[in-house]
Amino acid sequence: MPMDSLKVDRSAFSVTTLDDKTAEDDRYWHSKTSEERLVALEQLRQIVYGYDPATERLQRIFEVVERA
Repeated sequence: MPMDSLKVDRSAFSVTTLDDKTAEDDRYWHSKTSEERLVALEQLRQIVYGYDPATERLQRIFEVVERA
């Protein structure tokens, strides 16, 4: 999913500490499939680290070594 299509409704959430974790949070994430949780994780990763389609794949580096 491209980053420009992601929008955040800042009125729909609040910032708390990790110590304030509630049972509601657990129920929410346990109700999601593994795939949905991974998609959410990838969206968070793209938000934090950015999204660059040129770096989607692992970079291959070749080095020519001349043998004596």
